Amino acid sequence: MKRDWEATAEGILAAVGGPENISGMTHCATRLRLNLRDDSKCDDAAVKEVDGVVNTVNSAGQYQVLIGTEVPKLYEKFEPLVKGSGAEVSTSASSDEGIVSRIFSAISGVFAPLLPAMAGSGILRGLLILAVQLGLITEGTGTYTILYALSMSVFYFLPVLLGFSSGKRFGASPYLSALICACLLYPDFIGLMGDAGNGAMSEFFGIPVVLMSYNSTVIPAIIAIWVYSFLYKFLDEHVPETLKLVVLPAVSLIIMVPATMLVIGPLGVYAGEGIAFVVNWLIARSNVLAGILVGGGWSVLVSMGIHWAVNPIMINNIASNGFDYICPATFACNFAVIGCALGVFLKARDQKLKSFAMTGAVTICLSAIIEPTLFGMLVKNKKLFLAQIIGGACGGAFLGLFKVVTTAFVFGSVTTFPAFVSSDPMNFAFAMIGMVISAVVAGVLGYIFTDKDDQLA
Repeated sequence: MKRDWEATAEGILAAVGGPENISGMTHCATRLRLNLRDDSKCDDAAVKEVDGVVNTVNSAGQYQVLIGTEVPKLYEKFEPLVKGSGAEVSTSASSDEGIVSRIFSAISGVFAPLLPAMAGSGILRGLLILAVQLGLITEGTGTYTILYALSMSVFYFLPVLLGFSSGKRFGASPYLSALICACLLYPDFIGLMGDAGNGAMSEFFGIPVVLMSYNSTVIPAIIAIWVYSFLYKFLDEHVPETLKLVVLPAVSLIIMVPATMLVIGPLGVYAGEGIAFVVNWLIARSNVLAGILVGGGWSVLVSMGIHWAVNPIMINNIASNGFDYICPATFACNFAVIGCALGVFLKARDQKLKSFAMTGAVTICLSAIIEPTLFGMLVKNKKLFLAQIIGGACGGAFLGLFKVVTTAFVFGSVTTFPAFVSSDPMNFAFAMIGMVISAVVAGVLGYIFTDKDDQLA
């Protein structure tokens, strides 16, 4: 069914108190995220009644309207309605937000537009590895090289994509932002390292430059463009309109490119490597505990909309190492939700509840979107939520015990199973066992915790 997103946008806008009650807005992969000036003017019940709205969450200083993967279509209609009213609304982090909310909002705003490209490329990478293992494609051939390029380019040029996305998020020119990050990948600049690799030295007008490899990095681009956003806004305000076409980009590049290469870039690389090292060190020390915490706790993070804080770590691991230990545990969470939904379906008599549970399970299998089932059924029933958490923790523990990895950053569903294909043939098998454990444990507990007379609230 084709939804009227303009009507949905109008309904949400009216229910939250109109454009004058919105101080900031953005969206992530599944949610419209709003900063409201006065929460009392928002009719939460009315928002939930709008066609297309799955649920709402008020967390970390943001009013989040859960839509699903089609939220960009809603935002495309919603943004003109708000801005066309003449209200002063920011599409970047609002100064009224708390620091935690601003960080999560920024992370989600930067990464959300890139997720389809990374997920699609990751699946293709898994299929290519499988084709090589089956002898269908030989490494080093033209076919292999072309397929490898199309599956890995998104990670190699990740700083450029992040530069563009960060520019839009932080209010700077996305094209100049992408260009600043592209300079870090210029072949002659990379060639200055020679065979020395990261830490090699060069100079810029006598100033020492620590050379780093920036392909596939995450943090340098985001920090550089966040800093640049302040310079851009200053220049945009003070450079005369007649000179802006030439002066603004020239000054932007001559300041930001050296500053990034001299200071921001190396610090960003070291920071990213440090964060990844700490996380991976903890996983290596107690990979079972890590699996339990992520597999069992991921749905809690999703329910609060703060799981975006972990996503960059997984992306950095994939980009830097080619694999990640955290992502499999998020699969455990998703398949525990599937199992719990199936348990409810098998036990409940109410047709609406049975239909909702089965629809949720199928949706997760195909698209990895757990929010409708999470908010529509589990959050409302603490016993079912506990069943899902226990199932995810059990599956996560198994995945951690056998050190299962993904070779791509993807969301957990049946369609993304190719991400488990790796050089270790047992990795995929252990991953499937982990999914079964999560689903079965959560399914059995969900069946036990469901009363036959339960109804969809």
